[in-house]
Amino acid sequence: MKYTVLLLLGLLVWPVSAREIISLNRSWRFTSGYETRKNVFAEVNLPHTWNLDALSGKEDYFRGLANYEKTLAIPEEWKEKTVYIRFKGVNSLANLFVNGRHVGEHRGGYTAFVFDITPYLTFGKENTLWVRVNNALQLDIMPLLGDFNMYGGIYRDVDLIVTEPEHISLSDYASSGVYLTQKQDGRATAIDARVLLTGKAGSALSLKIQIRDKQQQIVAEKQTPVVLTGDSRQVVNLSLEIKNPHFWQGTEDPYLYTVETELSRNALLIDRVDERLGIRQYTVDPDKGFFLNGKHVQLRGVCRHQDREGFGNALYPIHHKEDMDILVEMGANAIRLSHYPQDKYIYDLCDEYGIVVWSEIPFVGPGGYRDKGFVDQETFKENGRQQLLELIRQNFNHPSVCFWGLFNELKESGDNPVCYIKELKALAKQEDPSRLTVAASNISGELNRVTDMIAWNLYYGWYDGKPSSIAGWADKTHAEFPDTPIGISEYGAGAGIYHQQEELKQPEANSYWHPENWQTYFHEEHWKALDKRSFIWGTFIWNLFDFGAAHRTEGEMKGKNDKGLVTFDRKVRKDAFYFYKANWNTTDPFVYIAERRLTERSKAAQKIKIYANQPEVELFVNGQSLGKRRGDYGTFIWENVALQPGKNQITARSGKSLEDVINLYVK
Repeated sequence: MKYTVLLLLGLLVWPVSAREIISLNRSWRFTSGYETRKNVFAEVNLPHTWNLDALSGKEDYFRGLANYEKTLAIPEEWKEKTVYIRFKGVNSLANLFVNGRHVGEHRGGYTAFVFDITPYLTFGKENTLWVRVNNALQLDIMPLLGDFNMYGGIYRDVDLIVTEPEHISLSDYASSGVYLTQKQDGRATAIDARVLLTGKAGSALSLKIQIRDKQQQIVAEKQTPVVLTGDSRQVVNLSLEIKNPHFWQGTEDPYLYTVETELSRNALLIDRVDERLGIRQYTVDPDKGFFLNGKHVQLRGVCRHQDREGFGNALYPIHHKEDMDILVEMGANAIRLSHYPQDKYIYDLCDEYGIVVWSEIPFVGPGGYRDKGFVDQETFKENGRQQLLELIRQNFNHPSVCFWGLFNELKESGDNPVCYIKELKALAKQEDPSRLTVAASNISGELNRVTDMIAWNLYYGWYDGKPSSIAGWADKTHAEFPDTPIGISEYGAGAGIYHQQEELKQPEANSYWHPENWQTYFHEEHWKALDKRSFIWGTFIWNLFDFGAAHRTEGEMKGKNDKGLVTFDRKVRKDAFYFYKANWNTTDPFVYIAERRLTERSKAAQKIKIYANQPEVELFVNGQSLGKRRGDYGTFIWENVALQPGKNQITARSGKSLEDVINLYVK
């Protein structure tokens, strides 16, 4: 059985004269829910979280109610406009009040939402916004639990959007109001545009769509008159054709067009939304893996949690950009955005860099924990449907997104989620038949046979077994699921950069000793096995970065999951990072001496290991050459290297320009 998928695009909305977008990130008055004194508050800027207490490993970090208030002047001239407020992420329950009147509620912490606040405003005067935010556990809001911190707060940007009464809709699950799909026909691609309009009945308008290439040349154009028939959203469909399209070919060539959607009245522009368009088609074969535009691509992926040390999940664009640059440096070409939808900027960067995306709803199961990830009640299931619709509609136009994830590590005991997973799959297919559904499992059972593809979270050589066991598991599972593409959604081991040992010995996973060399060995053995098995459609390392998990008491310090290839503050790349860089990054020449943090050695005879993406490396010890070696899987090893007592200078060199130098000390 082979799955074929056609889709495109990357959403990018820019402010233009017809639509005013005003950042509301500055100067909010913040109080905890229990504060009752007047005029007692802290002034904060967004993005903001109140849960830096979770970063210290405090298991009972504050999960409850807090308040954000802001006063803003609304000009009199906006009286004939429509005014929206858009929140890009509030965790996890948000209620908005304008001038003391309740506007609406949003349930779910990882997707955007929009309110039309026009009826609640007083024009020409000061207006008060009050957002009540609650990150306490709610049995009818996903996620119910997870191996990560549930930071509270308005932790993504907030914008005020001012439009004409007639405009491209903002209120369809906070999407752009423009949905683009494609169909390949020989040397041409048909682009079907579905545009949602809002405005007064009887308004005579003109809708125009232009598609421009990278040189800003128009390659397709269509215009049509529109007469609105009611005050609710009206759908307009237009079809365009691009001849001899330039395909979006992942990291090899992430080519993007620009799609301009303009709404005019009496030849005057009244609204505009610009998007980026990536034209691509892909297939996933159970035996041969992932193909992009007919070309096989080995999906070498990582998982990413959005938080970081000192900030929690209240990140700025510079943080997201740094994360993506680190991913690209390592040579990864795929990412699993675990376990929830992430900031829009991440999807934009994936479009630009050509990174294939697995994006999922926060339907997170218990893993090894006591609590359930699923409660068979209608309010919980309705919230899951809502979050899935938001995920798909808000990210529909990104070419990088290829897979919609429906769950992570659920169980069939107690309330059995299988029927509900089937319902979610049907909803995903109804919304977007062009993409595949996938899930991450850690057990056997019927739930593994619902989604189009399945992947497993596996930790051979960390929680149990040996790293080499992954090979036997893969072959056995492929035989069990011959018609279903199988992947690895998580594999990893903990490592502390201050935990160094000379011997290679597997640690206890739940202990405070997570030696770096075991993590390195774990990944070396896993990748050698996974690389040989083309039937695995994708592999995703857990995790690219260390991340906050307040309940964890292991590794270097409480409150952190240290399975990342890079430290929580993004300052140190662990040895395993360079092993993957040596195997995955062919464009950034480097050499790297491994085990460099084990500076004091007890024996004179040492093994020296080097990672490089070069064909040949030469080793020097105290200025003397020990010869050149050719590597295997980017790894170059010299056994029984004789070091002198005291300080030793170790130099790795490839060619004339690549060199790495460290000092080792023998006691």
